[in-house]
Amino acid sequence: MAPSVQQLPVEETPVASLEKLNVNAKEIPKVKRQIDIEGGKTDAKYPAYLPTWNPAQKYPPLEPFTHVEHGLAADPSFPDLLPSGTKHTKLTPTTGSEVTGIQLSSLTSAGKDQLALLVAQRKVVAFRDQDFADLPLEKALEFGGYFGSHHIHPTSGSPEGFPELHIVHRYGPPGTSEFDSFLAGRNSSVSWHSDVSYEAQPPGTTFLYLLDGPEVGGDTLFVNQVEAYNRLSEGLKERLHGLSAVHSGFEQAAFSREKPDGVVRREPVKNVHPLIRTHPATGEKALFVNTGFTRSIVGLKKEESEALLQFLFNHIGRGIDYQARVKWAPGTVVVWDNRVTAHSATLDWSTGERRHLARITPQAEKPSETPYVKPSEALEK
Repeated sequence: MAPSVQQLPVEETPVASLEKLNVNAKEIPKVKRQIDIEGGKTDAKYPAYLPTWNPAQKYPPLEPFTHVEHGLAADPSFPDLLPSGTKHTKLTPTTGSEVTGIQLSSLTSAGKDQLALLVAQRKVVAFRDQDFADLPLEKALEFGGYFGSHHIHPTSGSPEGFPELHIVHRYGPPGTSEFDSFLAGRNSSVSWHSDVSYEAQPPGTTFLYLLDGPEVGGDTLFVNQVEAYNRLSEGLKERLHGLSAVHSGFEQAAFSREKPDGVVRREPVKNVHPLIRTHPATGEKALFVNTGFTRSIVGLKKEESEALLQFLFNHIGRGIDYQARVKWAPGTVVVWDNRVTAHSATLDWSTGERRHLARITPQAEKPSETPYVKPSEALEK
């Protein structure tokens, strides 16, 4: 984990003037800070989490690493995660759960392993009445780091000194946030995506926790990509196996570069992933395409690729019987598995109330698929 501001050693260094360095002050990248946008004062409940955008932050390409899938070692009866006194409520039959009566911050390693498995099974789990937002930022990152290597987002804002934290923030009158500018030409805020699926090793178990939120609105929608796969005909499932798609971060980087104060902290990448990926802990097969980052299917002509992807995007987006809606409340931590879900924010409030959340995004394994199995063959096994 990159050191926080508080962890950096303080050294006495000589100060050189801009004139001696022959540097024009206008050429020095200016750090954009949300606290400055608000005039140096804020009513944010967690000001340490307010985003900053530093053009000087530059990171090298991500290096491959060996991911440890903690769900494989978990006790499926969840004795450390769901002990006596906890309440586990399913949001829908196949997708989503809500849990009360356990503090994530107090979980043992066994409890964390069980968390990875429960989230893989239920796809998204909302934990209520958590103390996560009150932890020191480095402790929150330490917890998330158990599940994989921290991803540093290439274009988003982050708290000063903590680039591993991805900040979701909307505040002020309509039309004043980056979300509003992104959605200015759209009729709906729905934008299904799996976070940074363009990386060679996209995220797995992912954490998002509320810092501030509107009284009503700002829910997050999740779609179960395993169930989306299961609903397809056997003929189409068999055809999709063996196909791969290009996932690209270039458009996201270009959008950020077009903004006067946008940042690109790491050069964009494209990666090819299977259309159908298999979860290493559950063995479930899931669609792995999303409107946010999936651009084309390898080996198909342009018109063929676009037609097939559009069908899959529509299938995912309209599948309300395998979707879940999570309502935010103070103390809520939502944990989902990016490998088997897609999600969308909902920008449905216009009161100017602050919506402020922090995401911890551990990376997982490189996506892989297992062969298609006919239902008759599965029964024989």
